[in-house]
Amino acid sequence: MKRIVVDPITRIEGHLRLELMLDDHGKVQDALSSGTAWRGIEVILKGRDPRDAWAFTGRICGVCTSEHSNVSLRAVEDALGIEIPKNANYIRNIMAGAIMAHDHLVHFYHLHALDWISPVAALKADPVAAARLQEAILSGYRLKVDAPFGHDYNAYSKETPRSSVHHFTEIQTKVKEIVDSGRLGIFAAHWWDHPDYDLLPPEVHLIAISHYLTTLDRQTDIMVPHVVFGGKNPHPHYAVGGMPCAISMNDMNAPINSNRLAMVDNSISMTHALVEEYYVPDVLAIAHMYLSKGRKDGGGLAKQRVLGYGDYPDNTFKGIDDFYTKILLRSNGIVENFAEGVEKATFYPFGSSDLTDMSVIKEGIDHSWYKYPDGSKELHPWQGVSEGNFQFTGVKEGKQWKQLDEQGKYSWLKTPTWRGKTAEVGPLARYIIVYTKVKQGHIQPNWVESMMVEQIEAASKLFELPPHVWLPTTVGRTVARALESQVCVALERYFFNKLIQNIRNGDTTVMNNEKWEPGAWPAKAQGVGVHEVPRGSLGHWIVIEKGLIKNYQAVVPTTWNACPRDEKGQHGAFERSMMDTDVKIADKPLEILRSIHSFDPCLACAAHLYDADGEQVSFIHTDPYI
Repeated sequence: MKRIVVDPITRIEGHLRLELMLDDHGKVQDALSSGTAWRGIEVILKGRDPRDAWAFTGRICGVCTSEHSNVSLRAVEDALGIEIPKNANYIRNIMAGAIMAHDHLVHFYHLHALDWISPVAALKADPVAAARLQEAILSGYRLKVDAPFGHDYNAYSKETPRSSVHHFTEIQTKVKEIVDSGRLGIFAAHWWDHPDYDLLPPEVHLIAISHYLTTLDRQTDIMVPHVVFGGKNPHPHYAVGGMPCAISMNDMNAPINSNRLAMVDNSISMTHALVEEYYVPDVLAIAHMYLSKGRKDGGGLAKQRVLGYGDYPDNTFKGIDDFYTKILLRSNGIVENFAEGVEKATFYPFGSSDLTDMSVIKEGIDHSWYKYPDGSKELHPWQGVSEGNFQFTGVKEGKQWKQLDEQGKYSWLKTPTWRGKTAEVGPLARYIIVYTKVKQGHIQPNWVESMMVEQIEAASKLFELPPHVWLPTTVGRTVARALESQVCVALERYFFNKLIQNIRNGDTTVMNNEKWEPGAWPAKAQGVGVHEVPRGSLGHWIVIEKGLIKNYQAVVPTTWNACPRDEKGQHGAFERSMMDTDVKIADKPLEILRSIHSFDPCLACAAHLYDADGEQVSFIHTDPYI
């Protein structure tokens, strides 16, 4: 048995350490996933005004720059009984769709793509063959699945990937200059000699590198809705009770006017072009080639159990109970054993009572560096405690960690469970849940869910594989994220159209200030907000007393997926995916990186660690040029 340590995992948000135990045949027998930094935002929130919570929680993440703010607002508004105006709901949903599409695009091209494609391999490509292949990919891998209401995308901001020989020759020359210089920069420190890069033709590598660079230039255009409605990006502004952006079609100095709405319109069209012409065809083409070579590993926990909360309320709502009567994306539920076939999968419903029942959602700390009062090992988030209790029980050489102890505490992440069971969350989970609910007759699909089912069936036809074979895999997890980007852009357009129509009807209200002042609040209140975000199901739980936050807990998607095992030995999704992946070269576990990156990990943002005396323990630069 050989132990492999990968620390830190790069091209993610935050700090993650992986340890693998491999047998002589490259099979992962056991795996550890360790979050190695702690920020303590939940502790910082205690004693603060709940109207400010969105601004603090938004800083939990530097990538999904508004998702925590959005769900924090829902938690506070649930606790205080606030119903936001229609326009505010539409605007928040437009902004949510924008960050989802942005995150998925940036994740694939700039964080995950280099697990599949190589700039070094691109040097072997024939630009003439690459131009022909680009045309073939555009004609054969476009997934034309549109919302039934029609997108009405305007004539601006559209572009089709360039497919000329000159273009690919130019890109190849640029890449060659970088490689020949020996200073690979963004392409440095990777295993470019790994045999998996030979699974794709060199021309695919060249095409994908070209799109990597194009998307790098275009990503700011995707986030225009955040700048228009929220004033800036990252971390746009919000407000408890609605949105802080006044609407006027007559005042050209107003935050929201006809010119700025036109900017949002163009941004949605640009995003649509990037998704339809670049992202989805590229991912489907790469996935098809991998699946045709039998690469169906990495599913792990997705084969056993997935969980979702649901999202995108079609209209304004009051409280978590009402939320579940309004959502368009009904991915709320749990599906077990989807890998056995959709007919044999078991579906469990999930709603507001599951979020508030103290026995359903819990966080355990058996293998986490925390302690609970009275020796408790699991607590519901309303009762949650974030008291650090660092105890290193592994092997050290000086201050250098050599090996974590899987029998002891080994992560700053807690272990969330649903009715005592771990589960995978994320785009893959959402697709499995919606597909199962529709196919088993639990729901009559609306346009969003019909679109998702049609996407799955179109991809299954392309791959010549049933959904239960290709979806719960590393490839399927990556495909689901690309397909979801199509849905997100459609949701952006849908809610933008509703916003425009509501303004035309004379409604420009964006704020409900009836309960803005603390004097209108109850002495004690508690609330919960949920949101489906790029990496999965996000929940915030808040307890308010005497106008201030008494307790606050966020159970984030990467906590569900990257958690350590629980007291019963159940692994989280990261650990299970690694144990479901074969490794060709022990010292170059590219397959493991590909599987972990398919989740788009987002651990706590960078933090220094200090000992009990307040001295800095260590500060590690992962950039070799610092």
